[in-house]
Amino acid sequence: MTPMRRTGLMRRIGRWLAGFLSQPIKGFMPLSTSDPGAFARTLRPADVLLVEGSTRISTAIKYLTQSTWSHSALYVGPLSGRCEPSGEPHVLIEADLLHGVISVPLSKYAGAHMRICRPVGLGEADARAVTDFATQRLGAEYDLKNVLDLLRYFLPTPPVPSRFRRRLIALGSGSPTRAICSTLIAQAFQSIHYPILPDLRSVTVAAEATGRESRLAAERRREIAHIRHYSLFTPRDFDISPYFLIVKPTLEEGFDFRQVPWARARRAADQALEALPPAPISSS
Repeated sequence: MTPMRRTGLMRRIGRWLAGFLSQPIKGFMPLSTSDPGAFARTLRPADVLLVEGSTRISTAIKYLTQSTWSHSALYVGPLSGRCEPSGEPHVLIEADLLHGVISVPLSKYAGAHMRICRPVGLGEADARAVTDFATQRLGAEYDLKNVLDLLRYFLPTPPVPSRFRRRLIALGSGSPTRAICSTLIAQAFQSIHYPILPDLRSVTVAAEATGRESRLAAERRREIAHIRHYSLFTPRDFDISPYFLIVKPTLEEGFDFRQVPWARARRAADQALEALPPAPISSS
C-alpha cells in the first residue's frame, strides 16, 4: 500500500472513530442549574463557557481531568453572516472533534450544565484580540489520521496514576489532541499574554517559604511547568484558575431567596396549618 493510500485509509478510520466518540451517551441526564435566557444576558465577549458534555469522549475527559467539565467554548458575541435557519446568531466558537473549529448558537447547550469563567481585568481591546484570534481560526480542521490519539478515549476510565492523566490527554503528535477544545481558547489568551494558571515562580517561592517540600508539592510544580504549553490545558483549568471569575447568572440578575417559588408555597402551607383550630385533647 502506497503512503498516500495508507494515509487516506487512516483518515477514514479516524473519522469513523471521531464520529463514534462524538455520539451522546444514552440515558445521560445533565443537571441544568441556570435559565438559558439568564446565561445569554450575562455573557460577555472573551468569557469561557464550560460544559458538562454528554458524549462518549466526555466521559473519558471528565475522568482524566477529575472534573465535571469536559468541553469549553469561547463567547465572541453575534458573528456576522453566521446564524441558524431560525435566525438565531452564532455567538460561540469551539473546537469540535469531528468538525474542527466551528461557530454555534448558545441554544446548542440549552439544558446543559454550564459555567461561565470570566477573565479579570481584561479591557475591551484585549477582549477583542482574544475573540479575533478564535474567529480567524474558523474552518480549521483536525488531522484524523493519527488514530492512536483517538483510541485512548475508548477507555472511559483508563487505569493510569493521577499524575499521568493530563499527559495521557496530550499523548501523541496528532491534531486530534487539539480536539480538547480548551487548546484553542488557551492559545487565544496566550496570544495577549493573559495567564490561566499561576506562574511557576510563585509556586516555588510558596513551597520554599513553608520549609516543607513534599513529594506531592514537587510533583505539582512539575505539572504546572509542564502545562505551560497551550496544548496541555483542559476545561478544568479555567475553573480553578485564580485569574478567572466564576459568574453565576442567577446571582448577577439579583437573587432574593424570599422570591423562590417553593418558599412561597411552603409559607402558604405553614399559614394554612396555623389557621386550623387546635385539635381536641382526648381523654383516655
